[in-house]
Amino acid sequence: MKFFRIVSLVEGVSWLLLLAAMPLKYAAGWPFGVQVMGRIHGGLFVAFIITLAIAATEAGWKASQVARAFGASFVPGGAFWLERQLRREEAAAKA
Repeated sequence: MKFFRIVSLVEGVSWLLLLAAMPLKYAAGWPFGVQVMGRIHGGLFVAFIITLAIAATEAGWKASQVARAFGASFVPGGAFWLERQLRREEAAAKA
């Protein structure tokens, strides 16, 4: 689960950096940022999906929990929200 959470956060940061590169492509005529960040983000998204499947299987998540994590990956900042939710669930399970 820890590795999934790290991959999720890194993928979330790459998503925000890709969004930041978009205005540079269209407003400044600098497509290089999107080309590089697009590839990095794409690879990290694939890693996110793979680690999500592994973590969900190991943790015995319900389909709704998997859908929540998957859906969070499409929202800018969703990875950070997901991290808070997973920390709360982990703390509740320990208590």
